[in-house]
Amino acid sequence: MGILNNTVSISQFIVHGNAAAEDLVSWVGDCLNKNAFRSIEQTSEEQSIGWVRLDDLQNSDFVGSHVYQRDQYLVFSFRRDQRKLPATLLKAYMEQAEAEFLAENPTFHRVPKQKRDNLRDAIRGALFARSLPTPLVCDVVWDTRSNQVTLTNLGTKTVEQFVDLFNKSFEGLRLTPIHPFARAEQLAEGELAEQLQQANLATSNAVLDLIEANHWLGRDFLVWLLHETLNANSEYVVSRPGPAAEGECFIAYLNDRLVLAGTNENGVQKVSVSGPQDHFREACAALQGGKEIHEAVLYLEKQEMLWKMTLKGDTFHFASFKAPPVQIEKDDLADPEHEQQAVFFERMYTLNEGLQLFDSLYITFLQQRLGDSWASKQLAIKDWLTATL
Repeated sequence: MGILNNTVSISQFIVHGNAAAEDLVSWVGDCLNKNAFRSIEQTSEEQSIGWVRLDDLQNSDFVGSHVYQRDQYLVFSFRRDQRKLPATLLKAYMEQAEAEFLAENPTFHRVPKQKRDNLRDAIRGALFARSLPTPLVCDVVWDTRSNQVTLTNLGTKTVEQFVDLFNKSFEGLRLTPIHPFARAEQLAEGELAEQLQQANLATSNAVLDLIEANHWLGRDFLVWLLHETLNANSEYVVSRPGPAAEGECFIAYLNDRLVLAGTNENGVQKVSVSGPQDHFREACAALQGGKEIHEAVLYLEKQEMLWKMTLKGDTFHFASFKAPPVQIEKDDLADPEHEQQAVFFERMYTLNEGLQLFDSLYITFLQQRLGDSWASKQLAIKDWLTATL
């Protein structure tokens, strides 16, 4: 799913460090060209990773900023081509090759390790040469004003490879994911920022530590929102900068699907509650049993516009993020390139507005969670769960 689709899964990052040149845009183009994708179709290589153009996965030429710059956005795509061999096929060829070696060398009772490794490498190379690699392409949008990067992929391995390539390509810069605690740090100011740091359970600034030690942030947020969905009017106010006007009202609620998980002597147990919900009794029973909400389908509504996403509570990844459809008036005489750019800007407008609403919702939660009223809210949630059963 590309960034121009109305439904897309995204993970976000903050750019840290300083660029190696004063002219950021030209420098980025040079870096993209140096680490551009190279095809392995005519080779026997297993994998190739690099950058391609956003609008053309076959084109890795970034000469001229017009091919990757859209106002404050720098846009390109991460491409990975990879060959994969079925394990059973490799095993069958290995058995045949080993049998032939032993037949030619009757003094051996088994194939030596070094010879086995050589046979495996030769077989893999021969099979790779006969198969086409499978491409994976993820769009990248770098907002140079906010210093945020958006990637249209959530896969752990793909995200790791993307971050590694970004850090390698743009020397002096590095990416860190915007997880629940990092997002809270972006939003909290003054006394709230101090309260956030006091609540931080991590013992270091390592990303993994900040995520794992502060799981409570995303999970408490989802429990709080579930309670508000069923016990409040679900109305909130835009309080963060962005396309929507400050003070505008919007609605936020959970519905359709919740995933809860808990640990006991048998390991991790998950419960998935699907379908439109009236009282979420099954989810409430799971919460009463000690499970926590790990992900949920979140709806955001403002006037006639609707955003829908599956929020991952531990990482704040946005899966299947559906925004209002992009509608551009088409002109038969319009320049296709200009029309494509118009679609891009409209798409970014709707995505950013949805994220603006999410941040306004999240800061509302943080003000309660880190403030003096959280103890009474916890009691209200506990009473609600008891009364639901």
